[in-house]
Amino acid sequence: MSEQTKIQWTSASWNPWHGCRKVSDGCKFCYMYRDKSRYGQDPTKVVRSKTTFNQPLKMTEPSLIFTCSWSDWFIEDADEWRGEAWRIIKDTPHHTYQILTKRPENILKRLPDDWNKGYENVWLGVSVENQKTADERIPLILNVPARIRFLSCEPLLEEITLEDFLPYCFAHGIKRVWDFCLKSAHYGDEFVKPDWIIIGGESGNHQGKFQFRPCEIEWIENIVRQCKSAGVPVFVKQLGTYLSDKMNLKDSHGGDISEFPEHLQIREFPKGVVR
Repeated sequence: MSEQTKIQWTSASWNPWHGCRKVSDGCKFCYMYRDKSRYGQDPTKVVRSKTTFNQPLKMTEPSLIFTCSWSDWFIEDADEWRGEAWRIIKDTPHHTYQILTKRPENILKRLPDDWNKGYENVWLGVSVENQKTADERIPLILNVPARIRFLSCEPLLEEITLEDFLPYCFAHGIKRVWDFCLKSAHYGDEFVKPDWIIIGGESGNHQGKFQFRPCEIEWIENIVRQCKSAGVPVFVKQLGTYLSDKMNLKDSHGGDISEFPEHLQIREFPKGVVR
């Protein structure tokens, strides 16, 4: 467990298991594969951690914890350990866990029996790197009961339209009315939308196996605009290596918010969350 992390939208990371298999375009230059290769380990082999599995139980200070930064919480290979990991989450209500997956089709069958409308200290999210994964994964995560549902548009590989899944506010006399697209998930009369959206360009090396792909500033601006129109909190994590080079930034990942264009210096958290 890392009690400190360079990931701007969390405060700690927890890897009860590590190792994963690539499932979509966003996985191409996965940093876990890069780091595992440095250690001479097989990145596709999913193994239970010998040293960090119980680490949250030892942390007394309330933390925002990103789970499985070196794997996927809902990967099938971890089925035998996930129940124990869920118990750790339940036994540490002072922590808040951010579970981000590229396998939302696995979620419903792998929730704990007492999940009900979701644990109070768990946020569920999906990665959406292009329009294809957005259209496939967002409906799945919106149909899972959870306290907070979020999207991570990183690495952002093309312009993405999220309007099918967001409410839009329009004027109606002196009132402002929210209109929901028919593609939004709903429970009875309750419409469901993402509670939070993260944006990030891809970071990587200029040579070797683990490079990076372009992310244009207009793609980031477009998602920010959609979030603002829908009243959804947005967190611009990084511009990525491509824009760092293009804009001659000091931070090679484009992650220093002070170097962002002023209109993109936005790092909001879900409504009601105090950071």
